[in-house]
Amino acid sequence: MSEHPVPSATARELVAGGYDTHVHIAPDVMERRIDDLSLARRFAAVGLAGFVIKSHYLTTAERASVVRAAVPGTDVLGAITLNGSMGGMNPAAVEIAGRLGARIVWMPTVDSRNQRSSTASDLPGSKPAMWGALQADLHAQGIVPDVVEVLADTGEVLEQVRKVLRVIARHDMVLATGHLSAPEILAVVRASKEEGVRRVVVTHPEFTSQRLTVPQQQELAAEGALLERCFTTPYTGKVSWEDLFANIRAVGPEHSVLSSDLGQPFNPPVEDGLALFAARLLAAGFTEDEIRTMAVENSRRLAADPKSL
Repeated sequence: MSEHPVPSATARELVAGGYDTHVHIAPDVMERRIDDLSLARRFAAVGLAGFVIKSHYLTTAERASVVRAAVPGTDVLGAITLNGSMGGMNPAAVEIAGRLGARIVWMPTVDSRNQRSSTASDLPGSKPAMWGALQADLHAQGIVPDVVEVLADTGEVLEQVRKVLRVIARHDMVLATGHLSAPEILAVVRASKEEGVRRVVVTHPEFTSQRLTVPQQQELAAEGALLERCFTTPYTGKVSWEDLFANIRAVGPEHSVLSSDLGQPFNPPVEDGLALFAARLLAAGFTEDEIRTMAVENSRRLAADPKSL
């Protein structure tokens, strides 16, 4: 694993105090590079405030509370993703996650209509997402959850989605848009505002099955959403670094938040992700203030305890 770059002291200092709001770590249903307890210790060692545990299949709020107790000083937060294993668009699951302190609710990812029907291909030489093999295995066994829909045939946001949004608003959790398509994202973001959701993140808009255009990203930023820039998306070759940087500039750094999306065994150490991202941004001409806005200020806004807002 030594083939990966190592962050500079300058890059580490730039992201100090930030949260990584999107990591995939053990225990999980697929191989991961590191477990949550070990990562909490490493985050403390490099000066990062904390992280949000993302799983496509499991709620992570209980795990997060155990890790916080076991590793004081690192703020580890839980989440839920509304795929088939969680009952899809399930307000009861979101309510329980909210009562357990989950901070982020992802719209469906692997079981979204957009992801299931996508025919988009990765760029040549890119690394495929690890969940693809698990999905294929489940489907081969005939374990195929229903597609988790968010829109009616008329384009209206389904009432079941609005029920979920109302739970998110009541617990003041963060809505993340998962692997929805651009029209689905815009409709759900607008509905979330109507239902009182205060914090919204557009999940990796450069990802293969999404590839939101600059005008679409600008429209979402105008609605108050943050655009999540994941380190793995360009690092694994799903988008060029140049295109990612151009998107950030066109939408504005103040409307972006950095995360790593790391945890895969073939990728860099999770605790290095934000600093490696900062180094790339510095080399591309972004200012230190712009990087701290994306890596620290905006991530802390998402991770903040609702009672502190």
